[in-house]
Amino acid sequence: MEGPVAKYAFLSDDWFTAVHDTLGEHGDIPASPVGDMTANLVVSGAPDGTVELHIGSSGGTPHFDKGHADNADLTLTTDYDTAKAVFISGDAAAGMQAFMQGKIKVQGDMTKLMAMQASGGGPAGDPELQKKLQEITE
Repeated sequence: MEGPVAKYAFLSDDWFTAVHDTLGEHGDIPASPVGDMTANLVVSGAPDGTVELHIGSSGGTPHFDKGHADNADLTLTTDYDTAKAVFISGDAAAGMQAFMQGKIKVQGDMTKLMAMQASGGGPAGDPELQKKLQEITE
């Protein structure tokens, strides 16, 4: 029987390492209904200040790392609490509500974001992966 899973502060260096390990163990994710997609994120108010990262998938292989990708389809800007609520909970309704309240700003291909959100894309589209991310996040 496995022991307790270590938890890390969302967007901390240790959390990024744990996410990379989790993605490596998890393997491919279901292909996105919008095809390959990359989103840059700017998250303000994190414990270590503003964090820039990118997330997406290419051919069913997830990619997720610090810094921005040059080939991103869009950029999302939000605050730490909103990013954590949407990304870790996988609650698409919370994401839409945050967008409607102006807590998430979008620059770029909004149609890809809407299609991905409608289909449960991202970690929320893979319940097993979503659960693993919740387990490692404080």
